Amino acid sequence: MDIHKILKKILDQNKTSRIILMILGTFLLGLNYNTFLKPNDLIVGGTSSLAIIFNDLFGWNDQVFIYTAAFLLLIISFIFLGKDKTMKNIFGSILYPVMITLTAPIGEFLAPKLVFDDMITTVALTSILYGVASGIIFKMEYTTGGSDIIMQIICKYMYMPEGQASILTNVFIIIFGGIVFGIPKVVYGLIILYVSSLIVDKLIIGISESKMFIINSNKIAEIEHIIINDLKLGVTRIKAEGGYSNKKQEMLLCVVPNRDYYMFKQIILELDPNAFFIINDCYDIEGGTTRKKERGLNSLY
Repeated sequence: MDIHKILKKILDQNKTSRIILMILGTFLLGLNYNTFLKPNDLIVGGTSSLAIIFNDLFGWNDQVFIYTAAFLLLIISFIFLGKDKTMKNIFGSILYPVMITLTAPIGEFLAPKLVFDDMITTVALTSILYGVASGIIFKMEYTTGGSDIIMQIICKYMYMPEGQASILTNVFIIIFGGIVFGIPKVVYGLIILYVSSLIVDKLIIGISESKMFIINSNKIAEIEHIIINDLKLGVTRIKAEGGYSNKKQEMLLCVVPNRDYYMFKQIILELDPNAFFIINDCYDIEGGTTRKKERGLNSLY
């Protein structure tokens, strides 16, 4: 089956709900801009932050700047990224500036009521709202255009991963903002960028509820027996070969609830003190068989 047809089928699923959530995400992003970013001269990257900087430097109207930048960047996108990529950027490029305009009166009303004695509270609230809004937008597979287009161009022509290109673009704008507003604003901007990125990851990937163990031991059969019969957990045998010794061996893969992580690890080490294992966060499990009633290790002691 053609990969383009698969992608189209995936994106067409729940299209209405995706659009509604995209509208919600851009609304929260616009509200964050008008309530926290603009009134406090907080720079976090993107064309909206450039609008704040140029408004301070030259008195340019920030909304006019954002609309103009969105339009020009769509033209640049069409030239350097092509029609298909540009079409994906159009919706967000129009919707985000519109939401900034629509939320401006709300921001003007809320901003004076959300002035705190310490800047940390403002930075924390900004980070949360910015992260939640961005997470919703990215999870719906949309962008807000603007600096995202610049990031895509950098990725295409400089062969740079998206994460690095995004950081490079935003950090450059934050440093530019620091020259205008001072070093503390750079620190606040970097904190917001870091915390919001963690929130975005949690919204897109999810919160890890389990740990995945990959176990290598000389007592595979004994460990497997304990896991299945006593701990009542599922386990999979994986055939492996030593990279140095070329020795054929088997490893065990097992997913363990977070609450049982420590005890499970200690049980493995008790069975084989020389066991080698790798532990990773497990964000999602699909398919396979699930016991109707998890017994869990806590019931054993």
